[in-house]
Amino acid sequence: MFSIIIPTFNEVNLTAQAISKIYATNIGYDIEIIVVDGGSTDDTLAIANQCGATVILSKCKGRAAQMNMGASMAKYEILYFLHADSTPPNNFTSAIFNSYNNGAKSGCFRLQFDYDHWFLKANAWFTRFNVNAVRFGDQSLFVTKEIFRKAGGFREDLLLMEDQEIISRLKKFGKFEVIDGYVITSDRKYRDNGIYRMQWIFFKIWCLYYLGYPQHKLVQLHRKLIKNNKL
Repeated sequence: MFSIIIPTFNEVNLTAQAISKIYATNIGYDIEIIVVDGGSTDDTLAIANQCGATVILSKCKGRAAQMNMGASMAKYEILYFLHADSTPPNNFTSAIFNSYNNGAKSGCFRLQFDYDHWFLKANAWFTRFNVNAVRFGDQSLFVTKEIFRKAGGFREDLLLMEDQEIISRLKKFGKFEVIDGYVITSDRKYRDNGIYRMQWIFFKIWCLYYLGYPQHKLVQLHRKLIKNNKL
């Protein structure tokens, strides 16, 4: 019943961890895991295949294009998009199915970082609210295949903010729910760039996006300011 789509690029260790958690926490549901790779030069593809995922090499690099390709190959009705550096909550399939049965056509979980810091906890606390401004891809996303198609999928011209942009379009076609439970995501960008500095960068990019700055300028800023940059 679930097609789980993971976009990857040089994420060998985290991809294996995410796939293992998916299999360990799924109880009683038919699932397929589709890893859509953007041209990794490490062993991401080989490890994903060994872990039991269907592996696809995307013609275009970029999460939006990769996730759209995964959705086009999916065989089940419920699509679940998950970043490689994030792991879903225990029994996440049951939680999504219950939400679906209660009328939700799309939704996500709350967010939690894998590092115990008060500032990251405060940021994650706000993800419990069903407000588009605090909706990001690290929280994962489920959506029915029908609604995903009606909304037009992810915008492939966006290399940044593509996960947030799609939410308002999905909500036009049905109920969106923030489900109880936490997706745990890596704090690596915060550790590499400094917690407060990283948040300032994210906030700056977020503001400029809503002010209408062109995507190529946002990408340039992202690459200039963030160490170990990877979109």
